[in-house]
Amino acid sequence: MPRNAAVVQNDVLSEIHTPQAWYGPQQAQSTDWLHQLTDADRRELRTALGVAQKSGLPLHELSREQFPLTGLANRLVGLRREALEGRGFFLLRGVPVAEYSPWESAAAFWGIGLYLGEAVSQNGKGHVLGHVANLGLDYADPEVRGYQTSARLNFHTDSSDLVGLLCLQTPQSGGLSSIASSTTVWNEMVRRRPDLARALLGPVYYTRWGEVGAGMKPYYGIPVFSPYAGHMVTRYVRSSIRKAQLMAEVPRLTPVQEEALDFFDGLTNDPAIHLSMEFRPGDIQMLCNHWILHSRTAYVDWPEPERRRHLLRLWLACEDGPAVPESFTTSLRESTRSGRPGGIQVPGVSLSAPLDPC
Repeated sequence: MPRNAAVVQNDVLSEIHTPQAWYGPQQAQSTDWLHQLTDADRRELRTALGVAQKSGLPLHELSREQFPLTGLANRLVGLRREALEGRGFFLLRGVPVAEYSPWESAAAFWGIGLYLGEAVSQNGKGHVLGHVANLGLDYADPEVRGYQTSARLNFHTDSSDLVGLLCLQTPQSGGLSSIASSTTVWNEMVRRRPDLARALLGPVYYTRWGEVGAGMKPYYGIPVFSPYAGHMVTRYVRSSIRKAQLMAEVPRLTPVQEEALDFFDGLTNDPAIHLSMEFRPGDIQMLCNHWILHSRTAYVDWPEPERRRHLLRLWLACEDGPAVPESFTTSLRESTRSGRPGGIQVPGVSLSAPLDPC
């Protein structure tokens, strides 16, 4: 497929068959996406943490030089390629967070991330290390992001090449993680409702949540599905689309677009399509946003603050990441120096890596 080819030939939509097209039940049976840290890997992490601590640098200024890995680094090369070029995700299990201090957990996650990509800001506060925890905020508020609540999150993508989560604490109940192949969603829409698939090749509009970059509007338009370089690149956050519709200046969704978005959501929520997994403390889930959608069920926290659900998050830009449409580094968000999707950059806001949710 040519670099900018549409998946439309003689007015007929085409399916896309790449390694990113998979079904959840099939993946649940294979589990070759699940990897376990070895004792040697954990010793490497402990040694690297000592080097990082001795450097005295702030967490977000640590580089590979201050977090040296060898054997584990070689494993991460293969996992990284699987996320960027293969099925689009992996789960790495066994980071000994129960033995670590909060700083050590954060530094271990940051250090592993250094071998996968460049951390970019996840919000208007410049946080390159994020915290997924319930801050007691109202998800109905147009400027509140879902990760700050305990609400159920629809399947969505984030504004970076890779998104990674490290589980520190699990909730009392709920909080199940699910992922889905957006390429499979496209293929199913083409088979079942090609009219609705076609409707998502045009732009829909998103709010910037009050996190507006230099020279940008408080909203932007981008297609849900963008065929590009032989792949189907996807951008989707239904809550952001809904909240953008509250803005008077944003173009209204057409009835066909609304129906298409509802159909999209229905497919992602089908157990025959998505893969669900329970996080354990010490699990790292890594996804490629361009072809993996992720969600979470609502959850109930423990009454004790120290036991409440808590995940660390990284958004990573990859210099050699998949080819994406220009809109992903212009209309959507800012870009990194290497021209990759650069997260959320707000003028005058410095980067930071807080150790507590805020």
